[in-house]
Amino acid sequence: MVHPHGVPAHLPPRLTITLWDFSWYTQATAGEPFHDLDTAFAEAVGRGYNTVRICAMPYLLFGDHGIDTSALRFTSMGGDVGRRTRWYNVAGGAVLDGRRRLLALFEAARRHDCYVILSSWEYQQSPAFLQGREWYDALISIPPSDRHVTIARAMADLVGFVKDAGLADRIAYAELHNEVDLSRLTQVDGGDTDPYWPQRQAVADGVAVLRERHPDVLATTCYGIPPYLDMAAVPDNGQVAHFHVYVYGVLAALERWAGVRVPPPEFPTPRLRALLREDAPPFEAYAKQIEPWRLAATGVSASMFYSYDWVDTAKWDRWLYENYGDYRIAMTQALDDRLSVIARWADRHGVPAVIGEGWIGYTPLLAEFEDGPVGQGLAEHALTRCMEYGFWGVVLGSNSAPHHPGWRNVEWQRRWTSRFRSGQGMNGGPGQHAASPSGEVADGPGTGNGEV
Repeated sequence: MVHPHGVPAHLPPRLTITLWDFSWYTQATAGEPFHDLDTAFAEAVGRGYNTVRICAMPYLLFGDHGIDTSALRFTSMGGDVGRRTRWYNVAGGAVLDGRRRLLALFEAARRHDCYVILSSWEYQQSPAFLQGREWYDALISIPPSDRHVTIARAMADLVGFVKDAGLADRIAYAELHNEVDLSRLTQVDGGDTDPYWPQRQAVADGVAVLRERHPDVLATTCYGIPPYLDMAAVPDNGQVAHFHVYVYGVLAALERWAGVRVPPPEFPTPRLRALLREDAPPFEAYAKQIEPWRLAATGVSASMFYSYDWVDTAKWDRWLYENYGDYRIAMTQALDDRLSVIARWADRHGVPAVIGEGWIGYTPLLAEFEDGPVGQGLAEHALTRCMEYGFWGVVLGSNSAPHHPGWRNVEWQRRWTSRFRSGQGMNGGPGQHAASPSGEVADGPGTGNGEV
């Protein structure tokens, strides 16, 4: 199979990505999905994946802060908070040597012939999982104007560390940060009203640091809600068109109807109460279980935690199925429109396109709508479009990972990873750029939760 334009010959021509985010270190105790990294990789390969995408904790492991990273203690959110909320249902108690854990992941990736996309969730929720607040405080203390370059330098040091260990061939590419538009990187001047243009130059500067320090490793950034109507706000120097595509649609309608995100005293609304489990505790007592700094570090409101921890997921899913018909066409068209914009942006910049997260949105851990027939149908529609556009890499869905119940859908994952890796349905449209006949990379410029 021909490599997309801009992809080095030693990397796969197609990336089938499973999103391990920060969970590969927060869910690492006995009985949790990432306690044994070899088992996690074996399961991924058995489902047809060849790439994992992680928060590599670059600032924690390589930043200038004085934190001892040889015995990092990870914890839960406190009490019952997060027990049935995706990504937050951690047991707590893991004690890890951060750098050793990173090398262990890369060594396991090599044993299983997999690749790693390096990213950072540090200006999002990663620091909330550390037992103490020192990681969070160190990050917040950096002036907003310096954060992008600081993270970039730490990521460059991390890449150098992986190179020194002889494992650089496992790096697919390095991102400056996950979802820069939905992170505390937006706290630059003007970022409170516009998450794109005020930090555009800072994002470009961060990517430039990565490219200068490691010209042999692809470098880019990541947007959670791409500025589809103003893509010029995305810097031009990223070497991978990495974007996330969440359409929400009927899910956003449910959140609005039930008031999932509204603050107290309006919360919880009578409509939300009608969706709760019978054993749901009073909101006020529940919310006191999480320390204020930890809640702030997550970026998730106490209202949303309560909703997702205590909703009756059968009632939740029933509402979505009953109302999906009103949003079906709009959600499908949103996928088409957004993937078309991304494909054309990648084509104009001469870089490969990757969808690192998608497709509906953020749902309670035990809710099944996105992993059921409707959610799978939307995912299949999106994956088909990605194949038609010749995208380099995709997730089958953000929930297709070891720490989500959707991991059990083994045959569905095998079928669609196989189709994508085989190039089935690819027509060489926008986003598909062939390498030179010699196999060398051809010359070129290199470079969430959006609702319907």
